[in-house]
Order: sequence, then C-alpha cells, then structure tokens
Amino acid sequence: MQLLASPVHRFEGRPADGPAPAPPHELVDQVQIRAGLGIVGDRYFGRPAHRDAAVTVIAAESLPPGADLTHVRRNILLRGVAVDELVGRTLVLDSGDGPVRLAVRRRANPCAWMDVTMGPGGWRQLRGKGGVRCTPLNDGILRVGPVAVTIDESA
Repeated sequence: MQLLASPVHRFEGRPADGPAPAPPHELVDQVQIRAGLGIVGDRYFGRPAHRDAAVTVIAAESLPPGADLTHVRRNILLRGVAVDELVGRTLVLDSGDGPVRLAVRRRANPCAWMDVTMGPGGWRQLRGKGGVRCTPLNDGILRVGPVAVTIDESA
C-alpha cells in the first residue's frame, strides 16, 4: 500500500519536542532493496547496527484511520498480512519485478513517539502489533500496488 525510504531520522530527542521536519518525497512509489543492506536511500541502509533489522514492515490493520508510514516510520505497509506473527519466517513479496525475500527477525516495538505522531493512546494501540524488523535476503525492487505474498517457514 505504501513505501517509505527516508534519509533522515525524525524521531530523535524527546517526544514532547515533536519530530524533526519530514524531508520531501519520503513516501515513494518504489524502493530498491539490497541483500543484507536494506533500502537504498533509507536512513538505515548499510549501517552495521541495523543490518539484521534494516527493513520494517507493518500491517495496515494495525494503524488507526488516517495514520500511515510517516506516523510510524516503518518502510513497508501491507494490507491483509498478519506480519506480527511472522517472526522466524521469511516474507516473500513480489510486486512484478521478481520476489524479494525478507527474513523476519523480530518485532518492531512501538515507542512513546506514537502518542505524538498518531495521538494520545497511539503507543498503547500498537503494542504487540507495531510491525516487524527484517533482513533482506536478496536484491530486488518493490513497487506500490498489488503484491504477491508468500510465507516461507524458514528464515
């Protein structure tokens, strides 16, 4: 449904101070993914501390009405996929340019910023369904639009 590749961190410091301004064009129509590195142009691309969690995925059903990827700072928004249940598996997405394999490593827990970006109660609403952090296993391209989804039991 949506893709986000942002070169900057927006949620730094204290939530009460508010997020940093959004750079233009952080919601994109397509992303280029590199195995073991993440999304080209994203703030976590190639950073050693984030290689096992370079790509984040969240289910649209987890978000309140009107919220999107800019509110939660995840990279990929999917509808109809229970992503929070996929830890230890491989999520395979194909939007027409070939499969992109994402090893789902761990949950992406929400933080106090959600109460600022989504409104009071946002953090509590996302507990247990804040998405997942993944390692890309192959190079590929994902585009906004229809996507074929496969779940592989191995990670």
